[in-house]
Amino acid sequence: MASLVGPSAAISVKHKVNPLRIGPISTNSLSPFYHSIVGSNKFHELSFKTKSKLSVEADVVEKEARHVNEKIDYGVVSVHHVGVLCENLERSLEFYQGILGLEINEARPHDKLPYRGAWLWVGSEMIHLMELPNPDPLTGRPQHGGRDRHTCIAIRDVSKLKAILDKAGIPYTLSRSGRPAIFTRDPDANALEFTQVDN
Repeated sequence: MASLVGPSAAISVKHKVNPLRIGPISTNSLSPFYHSIVGSNKFHELSFKTKSKLSVEADVVEKEARHVNEKIDYGVVSVHHVGVLCENLERSLEFYQGILGLEINEARPHDKLPYRGAWLWVGSEMIHLMELPNPDPLTGRPQHGGRDRHTCIAIRDVSKLKAILDKAGIPYTLSRSGRPAIFTRDPDANALEFTQVDN
């Protein structure tokens, strides 16, 4: 469960008569909420409406604060796949297969879906190309893919991929932090990061 503030911060909660100061509050305890910065010290004040029958009392707040600190465990294993929208499946496959060298997972049921697509292996995980209308604009996106929604793929050698992109005439940017990573976009302006790993 996400916490809206750090452990040392406090939130002012106004309830009928008595103000109450508490620690982190989970997003599940908030109905519509409004966030504003008050003053130059960047103090964050959160005012929110609770459900009509919910009373904000000290014991309720304490129970909620304890619940925030509990570990959430439902068996996360890994990322199974990332869905990527494309306008033309063949054009996208030329990029993902022909330039990046990803292989199609023939076992995935692309023919059972009501749209065209393909599943591509990325190590033991996959990218699912889906030929569907894209609600995102193709222009006006950040030049550097690290400042946009992106999919990150771990690779062994950024310099080899850089040579492949150069040969294909595909633009890219390098990591702004200086680490071995390269950012590019597919034919539909979806941002991809390739970060170099040792193992």
